[in-house]
Amino acid sequence: MSTYRVGQVAAAGGPFEIVEREVQRPGPGHVRIAVDACGICHSDSAFVNAMLPGLRYPLVPGHEIAGRIEETGEGTYSGWQVGDRVAVGWFGGSCGHCTPCRQGDFVVCENLKLPGGAYDGGYAETVIAPADALARIPDALAATDAAPLACAGVTTYNGLRRSAARPGDLVAVLGIGGLGHLGVKYAAAMGFETVAIARGAAKADFAKQLGAHHYIDSTADTTVADALQSLGGAKVVLATAANSDAITATVDGLSHRGELVVIGVTPEPLGINPVQLLIQGKIIRGHPSGTAQDVQDTMAFSALHGIRPMTEIVPLDQVGEGYRKMMSGAARFRMVLTTR
Repeated sequence: MSTYRVGQVAAAGGPFEIVEREVQRPGPGHVRIAVDACGICHSDSAFVNAMLPGLRYPLVPGHEIAGRIEETGEGTYSGWQVGDRVAVGWFGGSCGHCTPCRQGDFVVCENLKLPGGAYDGGYAETVIAPADALARIPDALAATDAAPLACAGVTTYNGLRRSAARPGDLVAVLGIGGLGHLGVKYAAAMGFETVAIARGAAKADFAKQLGAHHYIDSTADTTVADALQSLGGAKVVLATAANSDAITATVDGLSHRGELVVIGVTPEPLGINPVQLLIQGKIIRGHPSGTAQDVQDTMAFSALHGIRPMTEIVPLDQVGEGYRKMMSGAARFRMVLTTR
């Protein structure tokens, strides 16, 4: 039987190693994907370091997968054919029977199948995934661009399109890193008056290059809230920065009925009191990525508007180096593994 290579950690917190495994056939309702590219996401650290329940080792992380269908399992929907280009993101399949699934809210499935947890992730040459996790990649997108859009892309795109903002509204994106640089691009393309918020005056030109109409330096003497209010108040703030103090600082910059959409992950509590929310009816909402259809919508929108992630590409053999660079914060802005 033929073999394929994976980048795995043998134990929680351990180093990456390249090992060979025997190729398996996909079961019913599953497909085997030849992986062309896989993004290295900060959330992968939760799998590497056993921060999620029920993980088993050796473990192959990776939930930003782009590739081609090699084989379909018995009973797989006939719309998926060998050779189709597909992506798999954080949404790696749903159970179909829990209450959220029965209500059609698959991304908050109580038994969500996370690649890297429920099954081997994309730090590999092949992956077997459920067919309901598949998103079709447009011809215009390279695999190295499609892969990060399956997580970072859909999270920012979907967070904005499901927000209260409408074209012409003032929308602020907090942070212009791995998530935020995409958030600014999507906000501008959606027709929002776009504000980028980051640390330091030196990032102003970069923010404008991404499409921002305004830039707020969060280290300046004027507070972020006052700066937003001087522009009329933000209908939506998309908080991509994983910093609770920075997120908290935006709340008083919201307009009446304004909405804070949180996608930056941090365990620290937000310093917000009920009075800040009640008087003007403000809303705080967490946003969890998106389904396979949402990923497909994200890629289609990106292809239509010429939006691509900023990436650094490394071969699978250098998975350890790529992962460490991502964790150090030095990547600009998404690390992507390639297998071919």
